[in-house]
Amino acid sequence: MDLQTTIYLMVGLSFSLYIGIAVWARAGSTSEFYSAGGSVHPVLNGMATGADWMSAASFISMAGLIANMGYGGALFLMGWTGGYVLLAMLLAPYLRKFGKFTVPQFIGDRFYSKGASLIAVVCLLTASLTYIIGQMTGVGVAFSRFLGVSSDVGIYVGMGIVFLYAVFGGMKGITYTQVAQYIVLILAYTIPAIFISLQLTGNFLPQLGLGSTMTGTDMSLLAKLDGVVTDLGFGKYTTTTAGSTLNMFVYTMSLMIGTAGLPHVIMRFFTVPTVKDARSSAGWALVFIAILYTTAPAVAAMAKLNLHSTVNTAVAKGGDLYAPEASIQAETRPDWMKRWEKTGLLKFTDKNADGRIQYYNDKTKNEAAIAKATAAGWKGNELDVNADIIVLANPEIALLPNWVIGLVAAGGLAAALSTAAGLLMAISAAVSHDLIKNIFMPDISEKGELLAGKVAMAAAIVVAGYLGLNPPGFAAGTVALAFGIAASSLFPAIMMGIFSKKMNKEGAMAGMLAGLFITLFYVFAHKGIFFIKGTEYLGLIGGPNSFFGITPEAFGAIGALVNFAVAFAVDKVTPEPPEHIQHMVESVRIPRGSKLVDGAH
Repeated sequence: MDLQTTIYLMVGLSFSLYIGIAVWARAGSTSEFYSAGGSVHPVLNGMATGADWMSAASFISMAGLIANMGYGGALFLMGWTGGYVLLAMLLAPYLRKFGKFTVPQFIGDRFYSKGASLIAVVCLLTASLTYIIGQMTGVGVAFSRFLGVSSDVGIYVGMGIVFLYAVFGGMKGITYTQVAQYIVLILAYTIPAIFISLQLTGNFLPQLGLGSTMTGTDMSLLAKLDGVVTDLGFGKYTTTTAGSTLNMFVYTMSLMIGTAGLPHVIMRFFTVPTVKDARSSAGWALVFIAILYTTAPAVAAMAKLNLHSTVNTAVAKGGDLYAPEASIQAETRPDWMKRWEKTGLLKFTDKNADGRIQYYNDKTKNEAAIAKATAAGWKGNELDVNADIIVLANPEIALLPNWVIGLVAAGGLAAALSTAAGLLMAISAAVSHDLIKNIFMPDISEKGELLAGKVAMAAAIVVAGYLGLNPPGFAAGTVALAFGIAASSLFPAIMMGIFSKKMNKEGAMAGMLAGLFITLFYVFAHKGIFFIKGTEYLGLIGGPNSFFGITPEAFGAIGALVNFAVAFAVDKVTPEPPEHIQHMVESVRIPRGSKLVDGAH
C-alpha cells in the first residue's frame, strides 16, 4: 500500500471513530453539554484533559520550536508543565468545590457583580480566540501535508471537521472523543520517537536516548548536534537562550500562570462527580501529559540532527560540511521534501545556481562559519523549513514505515482538533451561559441556551479559521500569546477570588481591565491590532521588545503584575465585600464543606 493511501486510511479510521463517539455520546441537556453531567471517571477525565491540554502547539509545534531554539525551548516545557501543576494544586479543587462550571460564572458570583462576569467573558473570549488561531494554524499544517493541499485549504477542511463533532457532541461527546484522541496522539508521538532513538543510539527510550552516545561512535548525540549546528553558523544547541535570562524567566512565568487561567482546561474538572475525583483526575492528567512532554526534547534534537544529515551528507559520514559534494543535489532530494514543498511550508531556492541545497545560518556572527561559507561559494541559506512541520515530517525524514507516517498524521490532527473542541466549549459556555442566560436573558429556555451555544461555536470557528489563515506566528508562538492574555487578565482574578476574602468587585474589575489592556497594547504593537498585518505601531512603544527586552509572547507575566497592583490599590479605597461573600470564600477553602457541593454544577 502506498504512503498516501495509508495516510488516508489511518486518518479516515480515526475520524470515523471520533465522529461516531460524538454521535453516541451526544449531549441531551445543558448539564451534559457543558459538564458531561458530572459523570466521567477520573482516569478517563485525566486522559481527556491530556488531549485537551496537548494541543497543536504541544504536538506539532513545540518540538519544532525546541529544535530551532535548542536549550531555550525548554521554557515551553517548564512553563506549561509547571503551570498545569499550579492549576491542579491551587485552583482546580477550589473552583470545583465552588460548583460553577465556567470561569466568568465564578468571577461573577465571587465578586457579586454581573459587570465582573462580563469583563471575565471578554477576557476569556480574547484568550480563547487567540488560542484557537494557533490550533487552526496547526490544523492547516497537518491537513495541507496529508491531503496534498495548501495550508489555507487545510484550515477550511479542519473547520468543517471541528464543527461536526464539537457542535453536536457538546462536553459529553467531546470528553469521550478526547479519550480516543489522547490514545491516538500519544501513540503517534512516542512510536516514531522510539524507532528513531533506536536508529540513532540503540536506546529504545527516547528520554534516555537524548543523553546517550550515537550508535557506532563514542560521541553523545547532543555533542554531535552541537558540533554540526555551530559549524554551520547556528547557536550552540545545548546553551542557546530565548533572548535574555530575564526574558526566559518572564516567558516561563507567563506560560505557567497563563496555564492556570485557561478556561477550557479548568472546565474539565467539572465533568467528574466529586471534588476528590477532581484532584485525582488532575494527577492522572499530569501523568498522561508527562509522557509527551518528556519525549519532546528527544524528538526535537533527533529530528534536527536527521534534517541536517539529510541535507548535508558530511554530517553522517564525517568530513567537511562545506565541501562541494557534501550538500545534496536538488534533483535527488528525498521525496518527503518534494511533498512538503507543495504545502509552501518547506521552500528551496538555488541562490548560487550550483544545483545543490545549502542549509546553514547565513545571518550568523560566527566569523569562522562566514569565512567557510564564502570560500565554498555559498551565497545564502537555500532551505526554509517552517518549525511547525518538524514533528509531522520527522518519521519521513527518518525513512520510517508508511504506517508510522500515517499514524503521525492521525495524531497531529487529533491534537489540534481535540484542543480546538475544548476551546469552542469554553467560548460557547461564555456566550450562551454567562452572557445570554446570566446577564441579558435570564428567562431563556434550556433549548434556547443550547442553540445559542451552538451558534456561538459556529461563529467562533469561522472567526478562528479566518485569523488562522494569517496567524501572528508559529502555532506555539500564537498559543503563547493566548497564555499571556489569560495570565494577565483571568489568573489574578481567580487567585484573589479564592485566596483573598477582602478583595472586592471594584478591585477585581479594575485589575482585569488593566492587565488585559496593558498586555494587548504591547502585543498589538508587535503583531498588529487584532493580529491584522500592517497595523503594528512599534514606534509608539520605542521599537521591538522595548520593555527590558521582553518579547510580546512573554509579556503576560508583566500584565499579571499590573493586574494585581491595580486590584489591590483600588481595593484599598473602596468598600469591603459583603459579609456573606467573605464567609463563602472561607467556606470554599475548608475541606470539611466539600461534600456540600458534590455533584453540583
